[in-house]
Amino acid sequence: MTPFVQTGFDNEKYLREQTAAILERVNRFSDKLYIEFGGKIFNDYHASRVLPGFDPNVKMRLLQILKDKIDVILCIHAGDIERKKIRADFGITYDVDALKTIDDFREWGLDVTAVVITRYQDQPPARTFKNKLELRGVKVYVHYPTKGYPRDVDLIVSDQGYGANEYIQTSKSIVIVTGPGPGSGKLATCLCNLYHDYKKGIKAGYAKFETFPIWDLPTDHKVNIAYEAATVDLNDKVMIDEHHLKAYHKTAVNYNRDIEAFPLLKRIIEKITGGESMYQSPTDMGVNRASAGFINDRIIQEASHQEIIRRYFRCAVEYYIGILDKTSLKRAVRIMKRAGAKVEDRNVVLPARKAAKDAEKCGKGNAGIFSGASIELHDGTIITGKNSTLLHAASSLILNATKHLAGIPDTMQILPESIIDSVKHLKRDILDGKMVSLDVEETLIVLSISALSNPAAKMALQNLTGLRSCEVHTTHIPSPGDEAGLRKLKVNLTCDPEYSTKSLFIPG
Repeated sequence: MTPFVQTGFDNEKYLREQTAAILERVNRFSDKLYIEFGGKIFNDYHASRVLPGFDPNVKMRLLQILKDKIDVILCIHAGDIERKKIRADFGITYDVDALKTIDDFREWGLDVTAVVITRYQDQPPARTFKNKLELRGVKVYVHYPTKGYPRDVDLIVSDQGYGANEYIQTSKSIVIVTGPGPGSGKLATCLCNLYHDYKKGIKAGYAKFETFPIWDLPTDHKVNIAYEAATVDLNDKVMIDEHHLKAYHKTAVNYNRDIEAFPLLKRIIEKITGGESMYQSPTDMGVNRASAGFINDRIIQEASHQEIIRRYFRCAVEYYIGILDKTSLKRAVRIMKRAGAKVEDRNVVLPARKAAKDAEKCGKGNAGIFSGASIELHDGTIITGKNSTLLHAASSLILNATKHLAGIPDTMQILPESIIDSVKHLKRDILDGKMVSLDVEETLIVLSISALSNPAAKMALQNLTGLRSCEVHTTHIPSPGDEAGLRKLKVNLTCDPEYSTKSLFIPG
């Protein structure tokens, strides 16, 4: 079943205009252009959620068009490796994401020229990561914290500052500098190489490619508010670019960190190049034609409204489990109010909570916890599930949804009790597990086994792809097995900030 999604964005038009804008920027510099790629270079699901029709891998399609002209540098902050920072949409650490990114580039027919570990201070996890890459044949550089940064420009732009870091060898006219997330050190990497280039007589330049915020939309457009919601931990604010307004008497928007850092960045670039910067504002530096792809603003505004709510739920959960501080949660609440958004605007929230209450009325919870889950299918149908001694609420939901899509009666059992009992026996009596009801990953395995002999189970299995990009809400934080299974099904998941068990330790 092909998911039906309302389209508000023309991906092909955007791709044409963005490619032309990058090539035009390249032509401004005679020798080389370093382009800092912000946001996700692969699987940009935030962009695809707020801009329905946006290809989450459009940046890679763009790079394929330019592949004969580009080198790729991948940056990762040593502190993120040390802290085991997580990329939430995949549930993997930034260092693992860097490895995945290298593999992904290769699958697209492109190589990563070098990996740079930034702000390196010989942290043991970063040193181990470096060794791992080098043993696999990947060229690795380390860049140290820049002396004098951010106040002493003369020291920053010197052999003791940028010059203290090794020059990254590239051969193409366009150098793409990317990383697994904000704070990876992409800008510093560009400026270090720019410094070395000018010492070698190479007239190089710098530009920035970030999809959000969209510079020619108002600050209160919901796409830009959704950007603030997505960066609530960084306290990013979309503001009028005062430098652009002063220089050109035209209104453009940017985010506070770039606006605040621009005077320093302009001085650094002028110090490196020995001349007047061609850029009069941070907006000047950007190469972003996202607004060219808009074909239905109403659809995009509504999609962004929903993303703001999703981000609020994520923030609430991360605060509840101790990842974020209360200040970040308060920012998320303020953003919700500013957007006029309520959790009830997300269609799957109230049905999931009702399913949990129904489970409590029936007394069919697990260890005294009653959980509910809800999914909105692409035709608008709402399906619910609740937990029991056999299944987690999310597991029940997936089975109910696939049965609905396959036209299987709700009363028909498609998982044989004998197989479920065998799995429970394995978990409880052999592996000494305490949580014996099936999570989503286990349920999918049992479903696939059942499909070998049960035509109804086979039909349900074949309809799993119909759940992709559907909205899902659960009344409790998913267990690791639920979260992994739902991620693989590629649904848009939110949950209430409540644990699904009274135990402090939740097994994987």
